[in-house]
Amino acid sequence: MKQLINFIEEKNVQDSDIFVHLKCTKEEAVILQRLAQKYIQGQDDVLVVELLQDIYGSENYAYVNHLYVVKVLLELGWVTQQSFTPPKISDITLLELLNSSITLTHSFLKLLEDGTLEMTLPEIKPYADHLEYLQDQFFRIELYQKMSTIRHNVHEQSLGIDRVQHKLEILEQRIAERIEQTSQDIVLDRFFKQKKLSQKEQIIFLALLKEEYSAGDASLREMNALIDLISLDEYERIKNRSLLEDGAQLLNEAIIDYEEMLNPFGGISRAFYILDDILQKIIHPQKKKKVRRLKLDMLIKEQDIFELIEPSTTLDDVVLNPKTRETLETLMKQLDKEVVNRLYEWGIKDKKRGIDARIIFYGHPGTGKTMTAYSLAKSLKRQVLSFDCSKILSMYVGESEKNVRKIFDTYRDLTQKTKTEPILFLDEADQFLGSRSSGVTSGADQMHNQMQNIFLEQIESFEGVLIATTNLLENIDMAFSRRFNYKIEFKKPNRVQRKKLWQLMIPKNADYDKDFSIDVLSEYQLTGGQINLIIKNTAYNVAVADIPIFTLEDFISEIKKEKEGSFDSEKSMGFLSK
Repeated sequence: MKQLINFIEEKNVQDSDIFVHLKCTKEEAVILQRLAQKYIQGQDDVLVVELLQDIYGSENYAYVNHLYVVKVLLELGWVTQQSFTPPKISDITLLELLNSSITLTHSFLKLLEDGTLEMTLPEIKPYADHLEYLQDQFFRIELYQKMSTIRHNVHEQSLGIDRVQHKLEILEQRIAERIEQTSQDIVLDRFFKQKKLSQKEQIIFLALLKEEYSAGDASLREMNALIDLISLDEYERIKNRSLLEDGAQLLNEAIIDYEEMLNPFGGISRAFYILDDILQKIIHPQKKKKVRRLKLDMLIKEQDIFELIEPSTTLDDVVLNPKTRETLETLMKQLDKEVVNRLYEWGIKDKKRGIDARIIFYGHPGTGKTMTAYSLAKSLKRQVLSFDCSKILSMYVGESEKNVRKIFDTYRDLTQKTKTEPILFLDEADQFLGSRSSGVTSGADQMHNQMQNIFLEQIESFEGVLIATTNLLENIDMAFSRRFNYKIEFKKPNRVQRKKLWQLMIPKNADYDKDFSIDVLSEYQLTGGQINLIIKNTAYNVAVADIPIFTLEDFISEIKKEKEGSFDSEKSMGFLSK
């Protein structure tokens, strides 16, 4: 700390040991000196107006004439504004600075501590082990971080971005030369070559690995931070987003994954992490995992209760009533892990139970309940175990009660064996949820009541996310209604939503008559399910025509059949019958 004390005590700041590294004027150095004095006294951030009054006095507002000095220090990267989203320095007016808070940057504090900004490069010699290799790679990430910081906070000429870039190039060359000289296996280098990761993909992986080792504030896990690391300008930021979006190699090959979290502004951001299996191979290359995680799709073949659904659409792909969408978005936020942890800290939730939700989707047939359930699962990054509740009574008599327990027992068994948390989806659950009979006399009524009692008992103790669909909420037994903490209504689409459904569903590569109008079609009051069926039936009819062109009349004809309930008699014209 010799340089720190020398800097804050030196009467002529130009004589301090670090002045030569500051590349600034005496006046600018005086402000840095005053900030450093306040920092060591425990004042992290300082109002600009108070700082300038302290140095120049407040008489006749003379201190205002020195605001430009603060802006220069921002441009040099020695100070920064205390703000969630600091604006670009070039966009800041001097008067905007007056009542803002500033603080010393990491670079300046490091200069005070070390007395220099020079970084020692490794010698060119074989690596002793993979940890020595990681040390060089993490140094490499620090240089990328420094480059990113400079690009964001200063003019490139100011702090010598060329010097950092040159050092980075030398380091990367030395890493390559040291690998060339190393005879033993370096796990991470071999991993990069096996996966054929590009340089940018390697940097993303190394940044996440550095976060695992450092256990810091996880700032490098955020999507924009990772993109900034590998991007020189705005064009590259847009281009490089593809490396972290769904479908990217790192995600497709299960190397990294992400969690979606609420940011301070109410939006959703992605925080990335390395998957556990990959992480273990890198951090503990000698340690063999004794237990292999079983895959859900393999176990699902051994039972006859559930269908495993891998959702392909998210909530962004579903056309919903605005009120329903708002409720679902609120639900998404409440299922966020950070929100769950907060509820645990407040004593509202038992952390052992993890993320729990029992949800009812209710509304007319064809309003998108099933598709939304799958899309919600995709947005939550979950698989779906789907059970068709209409099957339960078709199972042999006397066994229905036992089979209700079997649904939940099998779900628990599958989740425990695979260490996953799929959503349990109970489609057409009306018979489970309907009012129980009172004063029953028949054996069928008794069996039905007993089945519902067991279902009620299982719902009460269920851990995880369960979604049940029903057509009529008013028919639900009050005992069931109390057990579900989310009841979400699906209304028939309005004209605007119907138009969007038509636009999404009609064939994209087909030819349409000049009089064809989606506006006209959207006037007919139909559900999404009906629109989908009408489009399919129309398509089958048009496909066999000599001139396969869709006309407005083709669709209206099928709409009338649907409205009249005559589709059954025409089914062979639209679909292959069994």
